[in-house]
Amino acid sequence: MSLPVYAFLGPEGTFTDAALRAMTAGVEIETLPTVDVPAALSAVRSGEADFAVVAIENTVEGGVTATLDTLAEGAPLVILEEYVIPVAFELVARDARTMASIGRVAAHAHGLAQCRRWISTNLPDVIQVAATSNSAAAVALADGTADFDAALAPPGTAKRLGLHLVTDGVADNSKAATRFVRVGRPGALPPVTGADKTTLVVHLPHDRAGALLEMLEQFAVRGVNLSRIESRPIGDKPGEYAFSIDALAHVGEARMAEVLVGLKRTCPVVTFLGSYPAAHGVPTPVARGTSDVDYDAAHAWVERIRSASGS
Repeated sequence: MSLPVYAFLGPEGTFTDAALRAMTAGVEIETLPTVDVPAALSAVRSGEADFAVVAIENTVEGGVTATLDTLAEGAPLVILEEYVIPVAFELVARDARTMASIGRVAAHAHGLAQCRRWISTNLPDVIQVAATSNSAAAVALADGTADFDAALAPPGTAKRLGLHLVTDGVADNSKAATRFVRVGRPGALPPVTGADKTTLVVHLPHDRAGALLEMLEQFAVRGVNLSRIESRPIGDKPGEYAFSIDALAHVGEARMAEVLVGLKRTCPVVTFLGSYPAAHGVPTPVARGTSDVDYDAAHAWVERIRSASGS
């Protein structure tokens, strides 16, 4: 029996690799390093991989647009699991040098963004070079192909690749973290845990005022809180946006199912991207009148009315 194949942003040693290892601890897998997030998700769509682990949100830059946009388009994919890891970097070089001698530093674009203030303070004149991943930049230093002097890399990279550690603990926010998700093809959903998220992409109608309010009311009147909502451009017309949403409920709960019914009735496009356990594991409070028991009782009451009237 073949092992499940996991695609991820490579090479070995990226933060994504660390999240993948944590998610699959104790399970035998095969890994498929890819050059970027779209390639990892494409591998799942094509069947080359069973799952992909990709970053979807970080506490400094917010949503990872490559993930949000790639999930929203193409053959359906669903999020099955999430995992959050703290993010800090070490500054590495091929040989011993001081920060003052660094003219060019490389990292993934999100890594550079997460260390923007630190770079401005400690390397004010440095040229920033975007790399396909933080580990890829460090590998280029190690194999001598880099056109830069140093790289921001995940902790432990200097020791693993035999590089010089210039300094560690590099971050604008000591509590910075990145949220990763395991993505697969549609199938059986993870069961309801009471501490769940549902991820959606929703397009608004453009022919009436108040469309955004109407969309948000679908959640509010059913007591479903949102932990994330971001607008993303759609099509080639300025001013047209979709909304990427994380809701604190599971489609297996009546209140979330009713939200989806309401959205489907009122919005031109609603894309379901999965219901899965929240990484924090904290049960979501359920507002009075919105539990499954409340919905079942209300539906039963309506059915009794219909039966009594002969409809």
